[in-house]
Amino acid sequence: MIVERNVLISLLKFTQNGTALIEDVKNDTKLSGAVLKSLLGKLQSDDMLNLSRDFVKLETEDRLKLAVKAVSLGADIEAVSSHLDWQEFESIAAAALRHNGYVVYQNLRFKHFGRKWEIDVVGCRKPLVACVDCKDWHRGAAPSVMRRIVEAQANRVSALADVLPHSSLKLECTKWSLARFVPIVMVLMQGRFPFCENVPVVPVLKLQDFLHQLPLEMDSLRSFQKEFVHL
Repeated sequence: MIVERNVLISLLKFTQNGTALIEDVKNDTKLSGAVLKSLLGKLQSDDMLNLSRDFVKLETEDRLKLAVKAVSLGADIEAVSSHLDWQEFESIAAAALRHNGYVVYQNLRFKHFGRKWEIDVVGCRKPLVACVDCKDWHRGAAPSVMRRIVEAQANRVSALADVLPHSSLKLECTKWSLARFVPIVMVLMQGRFPFCENVPVVPVLKLQDFLHQLPLEMDSLRSFQKEFVHL
């Protein structure tokens, strides 16, 4: 288990640009070539990486799969997250939203009552506006910490709903008569509670399934409703 965990962390370290030399991983983990090739072959059979003679190639989702597996094997989540790029989480969230038919906006910035706000990923699919805050490091955060995270995201989403329509924000939802804005917090690993203050806290690799079920869950979730008047 420790050997596999170390290989996973090494792969994350060396594949930040997508590919890594097997020799670099071998030197980093101090494993024999035969043992390393066996572990890499198993990961490839589990659809977690692409293996060639000298290289390992990982897509963004593959890297997140390896990160989740490393943490499940006991790796420190902060150490694992240090090898992940912030944009990797955002790109996975954006891809999941697009796959579920949402029009997607990333790093949405706006001003409301003189204050600057930013939401990592926003997806519009009538009548829902899914607003995702990407947190790459939380696992089992204390309830008080998670409440602060959730409230901060809810405040961002409330501000967005309130400021629309706005000339600088060309969001798909402003073409509708009614929109429901849903705050969502996305994390690397499942924490103790899937919801906090009726805001979903969703593991990154389960986001796509969550979005598929979202229309059925709306009555139980915190949201902000906004009507748009079209003359």
